[in-house]
Amino acid sequence: MTAASPKPSTSSAEAPDPAPRPRTMSREARREQIIEATIRTLAARGFARTTLTEVAREAGLSHGLVLFHFETKEKLLADTLGALAEEYRDNWQAALASAGPTAAEQLSALIDADFAPNLCTPDRLAAWCAFWGEAQSRPIYQENYGDKDAAYNARMEEICAELVAEGGYTAAPKYLARILRLTIEGTWLDLMSMKDPYDAAEAQRTARICASILFPKHFKAE
Repeated sequence: MTAASPKPSTSSAEAPDPAPRPRTMSREARREQIIEATIRTLAARGFARTTLTEVAREAGLSHGLVLFHFETKEKLLADTLGALAEEYRDNWQAALASAGPTAAEQLSALIDADFAPNLCTPDRLAAWCAFWGEAQSRPIYQENYGDKDAAYNARMEEICAELVAEGGYTAAPKYLARILRLTIEGTWLDLMSMKDPYDAAEAQRTARICASILFPKHFKAE
């Protein structure tokens, strides 16, 4: 470029800002931004050391703005837990809705849903573990989101009952569903707590092998 060449224009007409400026974000979008920052803070610092100040720093916002949207640390953590619970429910329900109609297809979709890339991330797994390990979060979860767990467990048991009827298996569906659920939850904990953890794909294979042991006429060991 020569000395006489004009500088590129930075006017809004020629170079519009593709993203809204922070001050123009909607209340809902701002709350989502803060909740995502809370998830990352929980993953990095744990439940007890997560503060409004740390969340504000992670979000790149002022402490006052976080306080404006959530009022207290307790409310922020409760709403973050609620967001995780809603995300989890929406994920498995969508997986079932898009799966085939047979019990085996439904169970396969339910297993795979727990290892979806958007759900089974280090930050989200760590945030779940932070809540699971904190006694004071359990009453909040059971009071507000326990029905979502009940719905998942009931659907898992219904699917297992269909497989038992089809395959002539002898174990009670509620125990089979419980074994599957504990296997999945156990791999989640492994992904977070092991010094050299395996990846999500191996965790998913572990859950599928469990299904093949429980329902050998419907699933093959990989």
